[in-house]
Amino acid sequence: MTQLALDDVLIEIGTFGRFQLRQFLLMILPLVFNAFSNLSYVFTAADLKYRCYIPECESRNDTAYLTEWLHAAVPFVRNQPAGCERYEPFVNITGDYLQCQASDFNESAITRCFDFVYEDKAATTIVNEFNLTCDENTWKITLVGTLHSVAQALALLLGGLFSDRYGRKRALLLCLGLGSTLGIIRSFSVSYEMFLVFEFLEPLLGSTMYTTAFILGQELVGPKHRVFAKSLCLVVFALGEAAMGVIAMFIHNWRYYLLALFVPGLVSLSFLWITAESVRWLLSKGRNKEAIDILLKAATTNRKTLSENTLKYFATNDYQCESPQLPANSSFFEQLAEVFKFKRLTIRLAICSFCWFTNVMVYYGLTLNSVTLAGDKNVNFILITLVEIPSAVSMNFILNRFPRRMAQFVSLALCGVLCLVTLAIPEDESWIHTAMFLFSKMAISFSFGVLYIYTAEIFPTNLRQSLLSMCSMIGRIGSIVAPQMPLLARVWKPLPMTLFGSIALLSAFTILEFPETGNVRLPNTASEAENLKQNSFDSDRSENE
Repeated sequence: MTQLALDDVLIEIGTFGRFQLRQFLLMILPLVFNAFSNLSYVFTAADLKYRCYIPECESRNDTAYLTEWLHAAVPFVRNQPAGCERYEPFVNITGDYLQCQASDFNESAITRCFDFVYEDKAATTIVNEFNLTCDENTWKITLVGTLHSVAQALALLLGGLFSDRYGRKRALLLCLGLGSTLGIIRSFSVSYEMFLVFEFLEPLLGSTMYTTAFILGQELVGPKHRVFAKSLCLVVFALGEAAMGVIAMFIHNWRYYLLALFVPGLVSLSFLWITAESVRWLLSKGRNKEAIDILLKAATTNRKTLSENTLKYFATNDYQCESPQLPANSSFFEQLAEVFKFKRLTIRLAICSFCWFTNVMVYYGLTLNSVTLAGDKNVNFILITLVEIPSAVSMNFILNRFPRRMAQFVSLALCGVLCLVTLAIPEDESWIHTAMFLFSKMAISFSFGVLYIYTAEIFPTNLRQSLLSMCSMIGRIGSIVAPQMPLLARVWKPLPMTLFGSIALLSAFTILEFPETGNVRLPNTASEAENLKQNSFDSDRSENE
């Protein structure tokens, strides 16, 4: 019997009908929830503006972050009151007698304080909840994001193994249930250590739902609609990130904020169980009857009919997975050794890994740094996430008309230049500074999307998934490093943006070593991948016209 591809079956049941639309709509909440899981620590572990409490000049019932007398009592750094230092008074008397003038304080005697006045009295994060103030505790704040990213890297391995063995639907529901539960428990943390433990466990057991939801939402979509569906997933994810900023505008307490993010995840389990299991996974496990039932349901919902030949084909267990399978005894290291036999392919793997590290570090670094920009930090965060939408929408248009390598080079180089230009803008020109920051994020978001496609196209079929996973894992090192950027800023404030700009520019020029893969048949073997031409875009395009 002639081998039948699943894409051929999609033509029979409809490439994007009511069934696929329902499946995709069901995946919206998991995609949004994953955005919540990814970056909730931006708000729960946000540093706050504070200064020393001056009991000689104010009472606890009557405090303000900035006062007329503050310059006399507290040293200022870059037009802001120092967070943990104050001047010693000449005499130890009460506010009834002290005038709170410069003559009342000894500016040559600076002392440490342990009681603070916060700029936003309503805001509560783990910083003021667990007393993580001053420079000696900065590492504790940045450790939250780093530990979160380490958990996400480990989750890539655990989530993949679980979903491959037990199914995509079970993996999705388990990730959503565990992630939501652990996030809710985290909101009841009674210490910094307890918060840190659940900040690690929640992404470890819940953060792989994006990949699972992505697969479940798209696998029954026809080839012509997949690019659109992929872009739509990116748009939904960006809207989920922006929603976090909107929620933070109204909920200032980190405990209630976590509840607002994670409780809906548990509620969604009440209807997400109707999600259809992955047909490809069922077929790969020989569960053809269940796969046929889903396809029949899809055909009925779309008002289509499956042919008798298709039903017989699946019923006779003749179906084989469309992706070529590696030998059972072929380990990852044996696959990697195959790559190292080819010099050009080895160089491309190294460059690709470096580019993944760059894209992930700059992407997350800019997102995390957005809350330090002038103006409302919630608005800045919303803007920095919404700029991902035009990047996702424009990607399809640009990649269909311009070479991959050019698009990758220009987007990375543009991001690098914009990051460095930002350093030359005076801080009082806050709107220009913010605009450059937004354009930098837009450029790196576009670059990230192109890189994902590019990586899949330059490696051979039998090694593609393994090498893509390897590059992604190395990229996760970038997300582990990104939360530590505030520590570099304490050394020299422009250092993070200098690093982002420099590494993006360096990465852009390494891209020139890549072959062009637009309109080129994907390589099936390492030898074919080695021989991909660097200027193949134009030649292959002309051949296909």
